[in-house]
Amino acid sequence: MLPSWVPGLAAAVVFLHVLQKLAFPYFWADLWYLLKVVRYGIRLKMYEQRGELFTVLDRFLTLANKQPQKPFIIYEGDVHTYQDVDKRSNRVARVFLNHSALKRGDTVALLMSNEPDFVHVWFGLAKLGCVVAFLNSNIRSTSLLHCIRSCEPKAVVVGADLLGTVEEILPSLPEGITVWGMNDSVPQGVTSLKEKLSMASDKPVPRSHHVASSLKSPHLYIFTSGTTGLPKAAVISQLQALKGSAGLWAFGCTANDIIYITLPLYHSSGALLGIGGCVELGATCVLKKKFSASQFWNDCRKYNVTVFQYIGELCRYLCKQPKLLFTFDLIKYDFQKDEPIRNEQGWCIHVRKGEPGLLISRVNEKNPFFGYAGSKKHTEKKLLCDVFKKGDVYFNTGDLMVQDEENFLYFWDRIGDTFRWKGENVATTEVADVIGMLDFIQETNVYGVAVSDYEGKAGMASIILKQNKSLDLEKVYEQVVTFLPAYACPRFLRIQEKMETTGTFKLQKFQLVEEGFSPLKISDPLYFMDNLKKSYVPLTKELYNQIMLGEIKL
Repeated sequence: MLPSWVPGLAAAVVFLHVLQKLAFPYFWADLWYLLKVVRYGIRLKMYEQRGELFTVLDRFLTLANKQPQKPFIIYEGDVHTYQDVDKRSNRVARVFLNHSALKRGDTVALLMSNEPDFVHVWFGLAKLGCVVAFLNSNIRSTSLLHCIRSCEPKAVVVGADLLGTVEEILPSLPEGITVWGMNDSVPQGVTSLKEKLSMASDKPVPRSHHVASSLKSPHLYIFTSGTTGLPKAAVISQLQALKGSAGLWAFGCTANDIIYITLPLYHSSGALLGIGGCVELGATCVLKKKFSASQFWNDCRKYNVTVFQYIGELCRYLCKQPKLLFTFDLIKYDFQKDEPIRNEQGWCIHVRKGEPGLLISRVNEKNPFFGYAGSKKHTEKKLLCDVFKKGDVYFNTGDLMVQDEENFLYFWDRIGDTFRWKGENVATTEVADVIGMLDFIQETNVYGVAVSDYEGKAGMASIILKQNKSLDLEKVYEQVVTFLPAYACPRFLRIQEKMETTGTFKLQKFQLVEEGFSPLKISDPLYFMDNLKKSYVPLTKELYNQIMLGEIKL
């Protein structure tokens, strides 16, 4: 006969189990994830205490010796093993060691599309201790020149398919910058890196060239449009790169996984979480030049893909629920004034569940913010001070998020002079400046509008024409496609006679965003970007209905 306390204990266990399922349905999954993250943090701390500053590159070199014949990158059917990538990147390092004045700590800008040589050049330069600045392969002209100037590189490496883009700005490049092209035939003023690679040794360079002096030292510059102005170069330290590389592992991926990467490698998600994640695991990645919905499932079957990276309008670095190591807050935001709302005491206010709020993260010694390259004002503008108490500092992500009753986070919108389209942040001031270069434009106000069944917001420009000037729709089209990346080109135009401003004389966007692009509600002339006609065309009610029904793709 069982002791009298056993049924009571069993009932208590059942009760606690039911309570846990109802009140904390993700408890065990969260606990195991948290333990993995803590374990990784302890590992990094032990390396640091022993004086072993182990970087993502060091991890790759270990794998190249341990599993040299294992496929690392599969690209368009070609297999590049860990040894292949190691040797090819050694050649890159040798070329710059022997044919340039590059030294440890120098910055080199990299303008390439998704291809294996992106990784070869990245790792090769890292083997020399260089800081690599990833340039957005979609930008051109003024924006590209701005990015190059802001990170102050000693050299620029350009992919074969982007040499024409760089050729346009060659005369305007600052003195002292050498340009290297990944092609046999290169424009005048560009050195062929491909030609020199064919003759370079694949012998490893001494580790002394790249050994890290500190995990806080810069490893990469990754450009972000931020909330205002032209793109800014965010400093990615060795520590941040290590944390990013642990993402796939933390979410349960293993060395046996085959990871499908279609995200651009100039983004932190593609480079740090994708390539870096594969390095941390010792896994294989299938690299795609760009995402193709029609080829996706065929590729998955062909290469036995087990994991793929997806980014919609979700915050990239947050777990789905709050945890001890990833603290954040959502605060109320004034969309009219374009600033956080503060109470009578001057403190920011938390939002309720289900209410959109500005995502902020505490900045302290354990969670540092390394800022942007160049002017300190860019870094300072991303920080909020005296948020909940005197002296505290928070990082302003620029993302408006919603947290539901189960504590899951969802992207809602961007703040300030930025909106997101096709997974990219679009700086409205940059678009407005490009359109404003036309001699018949008096003023331009750019903003994002919601479109049914599309994530993010499509670009729209409200325009005032100069007196006695007429609108040339073909010229507007030519201007934006020439000077802007495809995702930043406004899909819609609106012609107004005057524009409303805020109390601080900024152009009023809120009402324009609310009104959208419907000819049923707006009496002003509206136009739609027609890529077949290479012009903007009148946005009729019929055309509007076709867009809303999904018959015309944006």
